[in-house]
Amino acid sequence: MKFKEIFEERSGAGAFFFSILVWGVGVGCFAAALNNYLSNVHNMNSFDRGWLEFFREMPGLALVFLLALLHKTCDWKILRIGTLISMIGAALLLIPAGKAAIIGFIMIWSLGEHLIMPIRQGIAMQVARPGFAGQSLGFLTGIMNFGAVAGSLLVAAIFYTGTRYFQLTEHFLFNVLWGLIIFLMLASTVSTFTKDAPDHPSKRPRLYFNRKFNKFYALELFYGARKQIFMTFAPYVLIREYGFSTAAMAFLLGVCAFINIFAAPAIGRLTDRWGYRNTMIWDTVILFFVCLLYGFAGDIFPPRAALAVVCLNFILDAVISTTALATNIYVRELASDQDELTSTLSTGISINHLIAILSAPIGGWIWMRFGIGYLFTFSAVMAVCNTLFAMTLPKPEKKKGGDA
Repeated sequence: MKFKEIFEERSGAGAFFFSILVWGVGVGCFAAALNNYLSNVHNMNSFDRGWLEFFREMPGLALVFLLALLHKTCDWKILRIGTLISMIGAALLLIPAGKAAIIGFIMIWSLGEHLIMPIRQGIAMQVARPGFAGQSLGFLTGIMNFGAVAGSLLVAAIFYTGTRYFQLTEHFLFNVLWGLIIFLMLASTVSTFTKDAPDHPSKRPRLYFNRKFNKFYALELFYGARKQIFMTFAPYVLIREYGFSTAAMAFLLGVCAFINIFAAPAIGRLTDRWGYRNTMIWDTVILFFVCLLYGFAGDIFPPRAALAVVCLNFILDAVISTTALATNIYVRELASDQDELTSTLSTGISINHLIAILSAPIGGWIWMRFGIGYLFTFSAVMAVCNTLFAMTLPKPEKKKGGDA
């Protein structure tokens, strides 16, 4: 299907998707390099990393309130504001500073990144022709996945060639990377200045609580805790325990993003076939073993085999985490209308961020006090709790012609 058949003419769709592509490459670069930067340049240990994550996720927790303050501001302006805020955060990383200041700079980056998250979906639906909003959102996801792959591989190339062939220090290469990200954020912002951009805000989600979604809230708590432990500390295990370089870590993240380009649609089809309940049960059963193997691989296997097992489980976690879409389908089944669905999912994101800012510092303390095995055992326990709650969900009724 042609681009013009999906998107409204003179809606600014081309400018928007180009902006998101460039932004996605910048975000991919930042995510691929961040953990090595914290470990190699600032020597942050697992406890420091947990507390940094506490502050990095704070803008996500406050997102609903931030968007409420900007309720009269059009989405395109918020897109520009968020991108420029992230650009400032990247620019500040060029300044030699201590750990406390670095946490503040990354928090600024995170504020801009979180502001853009819900806005990009709103604009993607604004620029679509009637009946094509879903395809527009799918196109947006594809662009972002491509940006993540490109950004990760770009970081791998910069650090591999810089250290191997030019004998440049990692500290210098990180500064080169921050400069590149600044340029990408600026280019992303400039590309949004199109006369076709609509000058009105979209309807934005609000916090919404209803007793019928209690199990969904509980699932978000357990999922958020497990996800945050893996997202925060899994790269740190590879870097600090297995000696992963910046190039190696970026390459592995690029592989995960590339695989998910194909895995995410496949998991979506499996969810349609198996039903959301079965998907939620079995993905967390698998993740239980993924977490345990990740935590205890070094104790069970020889060093080279342990590294292979940990890398494989890192990729498996990235792929299986896309099954979170099953929870969204469960909410859709309960919601009375689109507004209730959107608001409930937004509330779930806030719950997710709440448990994230609590579990990250606790996770860092567990690692420092008891070791990696206990940290990922905690993550495995959260996966089990998720499974047990999913088993209490009612089985969806079968529809004629196939499963629910």
